[in-house]
Amino acid sequence: MTQRIYLDHAATTPVDPEVMEAMRPYFTEKFGNASSPHAFSREARAAIDEARQQVAQLIGAQPDEIVFTSGGTESDNFALIGTAFRWRDKGKRIVISAIEHHAITHTAKFLQREMGFEVVAVPVDKHGVVSPEDVAKQLTDDTVLVSVMMANNEIGTIEPIADIARVVRARGIVFHTDAVQAVGQVPVNVNALGVDLLTLTAHKFYGPKGIGALFIRRGTRMFSLLHGGEQERGRRAGTENVPGIVGLGKACAIAQRDMAASSARLTALRDRLIRGIMERIPDVRLNGHPTERLPNNVHICVKGVAGEVMQMNLDLAGIAVSIGSACTSGALEPSHVLQAIGVPREWVRGPLRLTLGRDNTEEDVDRTVEELARIVTRLQQVRRS
Repeated sequence: MTQRIYLDHAATTPVDPEVMEAMRPYFTEKFGNASSPHAFSREARAAIDEARQQVAQLIGAQPDEIVFTSGGTESDNFALIGTAFRWRDKGKRIVISAIEHHAITHTAKFLQREMGFEVVAVPVDKHGVVSPEDVAKQLTDDTVLVSVMMANNEIGTIEPIADIARVVRARGIVFHTDAVQAVGQVPVNVNALGVDLLTLTAHKFYGPKGIGALFIRRGTRMFSLLHGGEQERGRRAGTENVPGIVGLGKACAIAQRDMAASSARLTALRDRLIRGIMERIPDVRLNGHPTERLPNNVHICVKGVAGEVMQMNLDLAGIAVSIGSACTSGALEPSHVLQAIGVPREWVRGPLRLTLGRDNTEEDVDRTVEELARIVTRLQQVRRS
């Protein structure tokens, strides 16, 4: 049987065996509720404290600036709604980029539709880069929040977050970045970036699903979304997901240990994949920034060939890829990201996202290029006939 190849790591990653082993006791042996007043509780509380320290160390934060959540979507909602509600007496203007994840765009639309906020989307250039100057043009006295993602989940472009943050914070405006795709892939330091809020989630870098965190810089004032308990220093009520939190902490520790070597290896594989595709497949374009991109991301469009058909045929060949964000895989409309970067109509319906992981090899890359070239050639011949 042909070995299957997984190239959809931007959607999710497998749980690292070290992470699984670290989590295991907190399902069965050390199962206490961290809010209870006994030894079982103290074991859980100590594990949470250690994990909070591990998350903080990975992103250069202080432990008390880390709030555990159920994942990236909740953290993004918390950042936007919590900030908007806290500062609504000051103003009701929110600025985002045109290529944000739907966890941001849909939350912003909710605030606009239901709460009367004004939402402004800053355009991007042909590579998907947000200009600090363009952000500055949209800042007004009633702007209460700016949210620009650190790395795009579809095309992999890494944004100039530190430069944008300087512009935003100079106006006394809260700045949030969705760093879900960046954390664990590239170095992230909240102080070097200058952000007030930062979203991350475990399952993008070999941790478990259903657990994430929101960095909240000391002094940043916002409302809580969940009420009913004093967990997370009163900022996020609910019994803590201790195994998940432990898993997130361990994944952060592993990322801190292995990131440099992993990033270099993935970059080499990424460039090999790009070269192979561009040399073997006609009428193909690479989307995203040519150099300032995630080390594992390859996003292409093939002219006149539907992305869904390429994805399905690769799946039949044992190769798992996507046509964009996992959160929009069922959508019929072309990607808002591709539209924002100006991909022409004849290309925009032919996207393919291939995202590498630490278990992928040069053989995986070469086989993927061979299969994709064969599939595209056949599909193009059918289209011409």
